[in-house]
Amino acid sequence: MTVPLWLWIATIGGLLALIALDLVIVDRKPHEVTTGEAARWVVFYVSCAIAFGIGVWIFAGHDPGVEFFTGYITEYSLSVDNLFIFMIIMGSFKVPAIHQHRVLLVGILLALAMRSVFIAIGAALIAQFVWVFFLFGAVLIWTAISMLRGKGEDEEYHENAVTRQVRRFAPVTDDYHGHHYTVKINGKRMITPMLLVIVAIGSADLLFAVDSIPAIFGITQEAFLVFTANAFALMGLRQLYFLLGGLVTKLVYLSYGLAVILAFIGAKLFLHALHEYHVVPDWLDINNWVSLGVIVVVLTVTTVVSLAKARRDERKQVVA
Repeated sequence: MTVPLWLWIATIGGLLALIALDLVIVDRKPHEVTTGEAARWVVFYVSCAIAFGIGVWIFAGHDPGVEFFTGYITEYSLSVDNLFIFMIIMGSFKVPAIHQHRVLLVGILLALAMRSVFIAIGAALIAQFVWVFFLFGAVLIWTAISMLRGKGEDEEYHENAVTRQVRRFAPVTDDYHGHHYTVKINGKRMITPMLLVIVAIGSADLLFAVDSIPAIFGITQEAFLVFTANAFALMGLRQLYFLLGGLVTKLVYLSYGLAVILAFIGAKLFLHALHEYHVVPDWLDINNWVSLGVIVVVLTVTTVVSLAKARRDERKQVVA
């Protein structure tokens, strides 16, 4: 798939236009995002992703189209698991409801910018070295094992190194000052918790990229598709945050499903590398239709089983 420079520019311009539209309509007047409003925006962003994927399918062929949709679904599902961490961060910083949308918007934009660097590096490495597939596959399988062991389930937020460095760089006010990131108090410039929580959201997502970027490279090695799948998934993530709310905590088996998906893609990367070295036959190089089917089935099963368990637990509480 050959992607000309003008298409890159047009795509990035279109994404920036969507963000500007979001800023003008939603964030022009800070307010608490309602469930109905969030639902409409989620449908809008998913529709944009579907329209883009159809365009890829029509103009580039069905293989790139399947790769985009498979990558988009994978990135979006991995992002849903991140929402729980975002909720913990928001609660830890006591972000006012009317400012949560802006925090997520700016934080996710920072995350997308940082992910773009990872994508560029990953694409360059894959183009030069086949053994990188082994490395990415090992990262995914290790992440899957960590999920199954229950790592990362601490419900308390602990500031990472990036956030701590920001605190050292400048004093932080105790209270929020509207949507301002810095204020001057008694002649001294200080940063507000608004800026700090944005840094926390952005840097937390960067950690999640350690598994999501190798995962999508296991689906497609086309940097354009990797970038756009990540962009559409992240852009729709913040509205999903308001739509799902407490429902995320009910998806108790989602981590297990994601672990299965990551392990599957990790194994696919290993097989692809072995195929490139002519060690395994062609039929062991898993195609993207199989990948898409596995991902959709695993996500559907884990979601249905999780919601069924949540309903059973609620009935037990009522009886008790």
